[in-house]
Parts: sequence; structure tokens; C-alpha cells
Amino acid sequence: QLQACGGGLVQAGGSLRLSCAVSGSIYSINGMGWYRQVPGKQRELVARVTSAGSTNYADSVKGRFTISRDNAKNTVTLQMNSLKPEDTAVYYCNADLRVVPVTAYRPYWGQGTQVTVSS
Repeated sequence: QLQACGGGLVQAGGSLRLSCAVSGSIYSINGMGWYRQVPGKQRELVARVTSAGSTNYADSVKGRFTISRDNAKNTVTLQMNSLKPEDTAVYYCNADLRVVPVTAYRPYWGQGTQVTVSS
């Protein structure tokens, strides 16, 4: 139900834009976000945005990455600028979805997209 796109290879200092769309039968969406994972390490939060538009970022990406969402289109986007080699990872989009009314929100994950930043 989450489809991410936009990863790729870029040189240090460059930019990439990741997008993720929620599809299927959805009643409502709560928080949405992006996480990343490198081999041998735990998945970590990159950025998150609430349904009201409040955002929070990992310290390592503050000032370089911007997360946004379009509630009408059920999409979340991560604009990544001034990329560094240490940003190299598989990036996963995440959304807390309520599929039917009067049920708890559950986390859903996209398939992951590779971002590689060369030095």
C-alpha cells in the first residue's frame, strides 16, 4: 500500500527527491515519515510529519532535508539537499494507517529505495 520512488546515485553535495504514495482502501492517515537503514545497523528515523504538518528530523539531516506531505494525494516527499556519503542507505517510507473506522492506526512500510552518495 506504500510505493516509494526517487532513489539513485548522486555525488556528494547533490540533491535527490524521494516520494511515497499510499494507495488502496484507506480510511485515514496519521503520521508519515522516512527512515533509513545501512547493513548491520538498525533502521533509523530520518524525518517525520504529522497529519497537522508538524515535522521532526534526525539531527544529522537538519537543515539539509525537508519532509512534506500532500493530504489530498496521500503522498509524502523527502527533499534531500547537500547530500553526504554518510547519507548512503536504503530509505523506507512509513505511514500510520487506519484501514477501517474505529480501529487503531497501524504502521505500514514501503519497499525501500536505495540512495547512494559518492564522494
